[in-house]
Amino acid sequence: MPVGIVHRDAATAEFFDGTARGELLIRRCGQCGAFAAPQARTCPGCASPEPSWTPAAGTGLVVSWSVVHTKGAPPMVVAIVELDEGPWLQAQIIGAAPEDVYGGMPVRVAFERPEGGEAIPVFHPANG
Repeated sequence: MPVGIVHRDAATAEFFDGTARGELLIRRCGQCGAFAAPQARTCPGCASPEPSWTPAAGTGLVVSWSVVHTKGAPPMVVAIVELDEGPWLQAQIIGAAPEDVYGGMPVRVAFERPEGGEAIPVFHPANG
């Protein structure tokens, strides 16, 4: 099942500029160095209100997942991925059958580009 169409707004523009370049951006605090998920508006470590964008390695581990069944479409795996830098992201897992996904599975980011929308991060098995 393809990813859905997402459109940018002022708060997500820089993130989607990164995905258009094939780069996964997350937040990093300039005061304490803590990493945060892209949607973070304050630092999770020191509460600084100004985390900046920084490239992530794009690798991580599956923490949890769910298989979504839709009539007339193949099952889709949606997972919570803990990035190597620490933040958790929710994203679709591609390139793996639902029964092959497991907790702790190493994954690597890729980008799906649905017609009419922004490039969306998805993950696939790191060894596949």
